[in-house]
Amino acid sequence: MNLSDPPPVQPVARPSAIRGLSVLLAGGSGGLGAAAAEYLIKDGARLHVSYSHDRERAQALEPIATLHRADLVEAVDRKRLLDESGPLYGLVVFVGNPARVSESLSFEDTLRQSIDVNFAGPLLLAREAAARMKGKGTRGAIVLLSSMQAVQLVVGSTPYATAKAALSFGARILAKECRGGTDIRVNVVAPGVMDAGMAQASIASGKYRRYLDEDVIPRYGRATDVARVVRFLLEPDCYITGQVIAVDGGLSL
Repeated sequence: MNLSDPPPVQPVARPSAIRGLSVLLAGGSGGLGAAAAEYLIKDGARLHVSYSHDRERAQALEPIATLHRADLVEAVDRKRLLDESGPLYGLVVFVGNPARVSESLSFEDTLRQSIDVNFAGPLLLAREAAARMKGKGTRGAIVLLSSMQAVQLVVGSTPYATAKAALSFGARILAKECRGGTDIRVNVVAPGVMDAGMAQASIASGKYRRYLDEDVIPRYGRATDVARVVRFLLEPDCYITGQVIAVDGGLSL
């Protein structure tokens, strides 16, 4: 560097805008939720994480989050979860079930179960959380997790994709209901083929290998890809609401 050149400008560390804010990650003990939790805890958020059955997996987050057991399909569980979490700034709902038809579960039963788990439970929790935020005058943020299968036609995905598509639409209606004076932003993240969570088994089986071989996507998605978008949408000054954001490397194109 020439001695006459001005010294390089050093970046100034900006305090996190979500430091001290309370965020609930519903169903957040899996791969995608755990990655989001790590991002948020580094930013100083106060985390609550709910799980349905796998207490042992959830305990990995116990050092950084308050854990709650809740089945979002059950109204009493949703109420208890929101009561225990206290006043919230943010809610992210990671809850999901792959809804695969099997020998032990018919198509009809699988469809009904998927609607409960992938649509009704998450949307009801989001609406109930939004009502509490409104009641306290909180200018908060809600993020729901959908799927690439909700935005493109995948053969054999009817139970799962239909419920996730309904969730995306219901979330956008909620966003419209919450805009303006209440200013509660509601958005949806639709992950593609992620090497995390429910898709890991399918990737291991080679089900999605052709997307790489045909150069449709450059790589499989990572949990951190979703976590970064979730973190951005939770930013208090974020200017986005009512949107479905695909995090899929271009697969839905």
